Amino acid sequence: MSQKKRHLVTAALIYANGPIHIGHLAGCYIPSDLYVRFLRSKGEDVKFISGTDEHGVPITIKARDENKSPQEVVDYYYELINNSFKEFGISFDIFSRTCKEIHHKTSSEFFLNLYEKGTFQEITSSQYYDEKEGQFLSDRYIMGNCPTCDNENAYGDQCESCGKTLSPMDLKNPKSTLTGNSPILKETKNWYLPMDKLQGNIEKYINTKVDWKSNVIGQCKSWLTDGLKPRAMTRDLDWGVNVPIKDVKGKVLYVWFDAPIGYITATKELEPENWEKYWKDDDTSLIHFIGKDNIVFHTIIFPMMLMEHGDYILPENVPANEFMNLEGEKISTSRNWAVWLHEYLKDFKDMQDELRYCLITNLPENKDSDFSWKDFQQKNNNELVAILGNYINRVFVLCDKFFDKKVPQLSDKNVDNEIFEELNNLKIKIESSIQKFRFRESMSYVIDVARLGNKYLTDTEPWKIFKDNPERVKDIIHNSVQIVANISILCEPFLPFTSKKIKGHLNVSDLNWNDIGSSILSSDHKISGKAHIFSKIEDKKIEDQINKLKLNNENNNIMAQKNTIEFDDFTKVDLRVGTVIEAENIPKSDKLLKLKVDTGLDKRTILSGISKYYSPKEILNKKVMILINLKPRKMMGIESQGMLLLADDGDGNLSLMQPDSNISNGAVVA
Repeated sequence: MSQKKRHLVTAALIYANGPIHIGHLAGCYIPSDLYVRFLRSKGEDVKFISGTDEHGVPITIKARDENKSPQEVVDYYYELINNSFKEFGISFDIFSRTCKEIHHKTSSEFFLNLYEKGTFQEITSSQYYDEKEGQFLSDRYIMGNCPTCDNENAYGDQCESCGKTLSPMDLKNPKSTLTGNSPILKETKNWYLPMDKLQGNIEKYINTKVDWKSNVIGQCKSWLTDGLKPRAMTRDLDWGVNVPIKDVKGKVLYVWFDAPIGYITATKELEPENWEKYWKDDDTSLIHFIGKDNIVFHTIIFPMMLMEHGDYILPENVPANEFMNLEGEKISTSRNWAVWLHEYLKDFKDMQDELRYCLITNLPENKDSDFSWKDFQQKNNNELVAILGNYINRVFVLCDKFFDKKVPQLSDKNVDNEIFEELNNLKIKIESSIQKFRFRESMSYVIDVARLGNKYLTDTEPWKIFKDNPERVKDIIHNSVQIVANISILCEPFLPFTSKKIKGHLNVSDLNWNDIGSSILSSDHKISGKAHIFSKIEDKKIEDQINKLKLNNENNNIMAQKNTIEFDDFTKVDLRVGTVIEAENIPKSDKLLKLKVDTGLDKRTILSGISKYYSPKEILNKKVMILINLKPRKMMGIESQGMLLLADDGDGNLSLMQPDSNISNGAVVA
């Protein structure tokens, strides 16, 4: 960890287009909160910054889907997200939002600084344009086939199947997500960050980061090896921070230009007089906590912007996590395959730390990890309840039984100093692991302190020797209470609600990292008689959650209604009945069949991705319904002259749509 005077810690700005789920928590919010709580406990000067990103295309898509204004969408989700974070105990110093006037002003000033220096390149290029909607299409308004994995639903900025970062021009068979139409190319002018010309500076910066996580460095090196390309910092949209150039209308700042500036804006709000010392003083350590999908923006693009501005410090570390899956599957908000934080907080009242513990012990620090409800139950019952909670309660009960809830006087013959030597070694390990962003490892050491205390009680058996050796029992219970007090401090960054409970039972409040040691509580200090810290989670509660997930998934397998069309649009579709007269597999394709179909008008070749469901023999001579006026498309070197109508059950299983009578070929499907 840097030995600098102060720390500025940011957690990724979250899109205000949906609630928080466990993937968000495991990606950056729990790790950043843990790290900040540790720094605070050590008495460090630290500010913890985050907020909602309210200008992305996902916001406008959500608004369109819900028939609301973008402002209505972001206002609703800001409140939901902010309240969920507060209840869960994520301890931001400020949780701001990018729709605020101060953010628009700060972003505009930042852009103009680079513009007036001549950093940007003014480029007129051909961009995709939806003629029906009359608007240019930003990255997320375009879908098509990924050039890397051929996923048919890749967005214009990223393929969520293989993770490849894309530009709209990379997509094959692009379609507008607004209308489903094929977009045209139309010229427009935008301002680009010349990343190719600035690559040398960013490479020097990245090469100094020998302590960054391998997954972060790996992604940076991949981008640099491929060669950086100019990237547009403005977009043809009407929602966002307006481009602050005279006479320029209908354009806003690229969301990944203004979003990271949101960290600066929030710091200005929090420290209006002193914000610059957190951003422009080399004695500040700037740390960005993010998920892996944001690595490039925080390690290359934002640092490049800061370099060009000239008077800002650069990120010291960007400890990005990988993704967390759910019950063996990728979290999917569209399928409602997620554990939503606001729902968890209702279903598991006052059990924030139980979820924190499960997520911390399973953080995707170096590779994707998986959350399951059974594992959550096991970790709670077998670790929190049986180890940590059990030890703490044992100590309180024994102190009550033998010494009327008062910490006994330590004798001059205390022979157990080595127990605190071991505890100090664990403290050093915890500190080292946190400083290296190994939070799973550091959490395990905290549990080891409870194991150490449990073993100490088991080995010394104070309940057996009290009658014959009460002085010895005084030392054992005195030491045990001190171990519990140490746990209350050590676990605070990880399990803040638990720490508060323990301190309440100990009748103390203001303990911090510097108090760790063998004599936290004085003799005769009064504590409670027992300490119920954790409760077992019964099978029924877990089964309810699993069933809820399954039900959500079943309900969301059915595709949502597509955008409304005019009757005139439908009349352009020419659907006919035909008969498959030839069928064969296509070599090197595991899903396409080559069919010859008699349409009544002609006999034409149609390729269909149904070989998983029908063999050539099974489909031969079947009556089918086909779209015959679809623009021909070449696949596997063969031109397909139409499309079979198929039904998708939501799980990807396809079935032929067939007429229910022996109607003649060429009959119109009306």
